Amino acid sequence: MIGVDTNILLRIVVKDEPDQYARARRFVSENCTELSPGYVNRIVLCELAWTLERSYRLSRDEMAEAFTSLLSGFEFVFENRDAIERVLDYYGDIRGVGFVDMLVAELNREAGCSATATFDKRARRLKGFVSVR
Repeated sequence: MIGVDTNILLRIVVKDEPDQYARARRFVSENCTELSPGYVNRIVLCELAWTLERSYRLSRDEMAEAFTSLLSGFEFVFENRDAIERVLDYYGDIRGVGFVDMLVAELNREAGCSATATFDKRARRLKGFVSVR
């Protein structure tokens, strides 16, 4: 198994750099197989989400579609896949809170936390967050 960095996934999702997109696809097709998939850790996924939301301004539907597409193939395995899938189940329905905040809450809940403390006014609207006053 080989780890995959954010920039590889970013090129595959946005296809904005034709040369890098082709190189990323070729690398994945040659090195990320069903028997030996590429590993995507949660930091890489968070960097990808943040970049797609902030720099590329993808809509929630586009983000969900991109992540669902990445998750549906055999090329990659994802750290905390179950938590990612749970976030994707409600990501499109909640406005104003980013994917990463939702994933943080889900990972903390999975780890046994009763809540996640935050100053973030938008995030604290979500179940699982508590406001620090």
